[in-house]
Amino acid sequence: MIRTLTFPEALNLAMTREMEQDDNVFVFGVDVPDHKRHFGSGNDMLEKFGARRFFGSPLSEGAATGIAIGAALCGLRPIHVHARADFVLLGMNQLVNMASTKSYLSNGELNVPMVVRTMVGRSWGQGPQHSKSMHSTFAHFPGLKVVMPSSPQDAYSLLRSAVQDNNPVIFLEHRWLYDVTGEVDDNIIIPLGDCNVLRTGTDVTIVACSWMSVEATQAGRILAENGVESEIIDVRTLSPLDIKPITNSISKTGRVVIADNDWTFCGASAELSAQITETSFENLKSSPIRIGFAPVPCPTTRPLENLFYPSARDIVRSVEHMLGLEPIDLSQEIFNEYEQRFRGPF
Repeated sequence: MIRTLTFPEALNLAMTREMEQDDNVFVFGVDVPDHKRHFGSGNDMLEKFGARRFFGSPLSEGAATGIAIGAALCGLRPIHVHARADFVLLGMNQLVNMASTKSYLSNGELNVPMVVRTMVGRSWGQGPQHSKSMHSTFAHFPGLKVVMPSSPQDAYSLLRSAVQDNNPVIFLEHRWLYDVTGEVDDNIIIPLGDCNVLRTGTDVTIVACSWMSVEATQAGRILAENGVESEIIDVRTLSPLDIKPITNSISKTGRVVIADNDWTFCGASAELSAQITETSFENLKSSPIRIGFAPVPCPTTRPLENLFYPSARDIVRSVEHMLGLEPIDLSQEIFNEYEQRFRGPF
């Protein structure tokens, strides 16, 4: 069945389908039963599944993460909801030293089939303690899978795959995606580890993930209107990473811009650039360009946030620089439009 859903509605449908099909699936986390929280992704689930399978937890990220791991080791499939990825740091000992290693240390005898749903990305006024992306940190550790959907269809399909996976999965949801609406086919389940080619082109490859895939799509339109055909690849799963579509694209274009919602130093863009250079050096006509956060803690005011966070404007300017083009007139373009839909901090 195909329907039009918001990003949170797609998450809701995915969790509902998995909980209907498997009684071992349950959802918990801080404020999970409160219908106003988490942007409606849990609407009506308490009424449908009851407080034994959809419940709140104390504000103790480390303890709650330990509960999820213990439940997974006992055969359940928890979906643990963290409000912000920054505070998953308080559960890193459990995730890195326990969840990610159990299968390896037990020679495959033990599995930890758990999902950590957590929010990343900007609104305004959130400051440096509510703005980190964290995907490169999680992806650094073998045994953790890292998923970053960029559309309602991806949110639905990838969350269902994450719940069905027998490994711990970090599922990162960008704040601005909660305002995105799109068609969702509930028969489609996307396997973890598949990139998505959003646009085909021959002049330059743009590799992006999460919200930056939305920004890359806007940049691709602007570039096409000015005679530059970009190929846009959405890295939906950072770990495991599907590098083949990226290298195939670079064999056509010879140029690549990597756009990420994170700092570039030691980030996902650094890993992508390294792998691209190692596998496609002979096809590159110029060095990869990486786009990311400004190298400072996130500021609080909107004007400074708009300088801190990358946007489609930065992608367009990077492609112009790479191709030696004159600057495109962007005065009629609207950038960072989703911030106007938000009416409060955090």
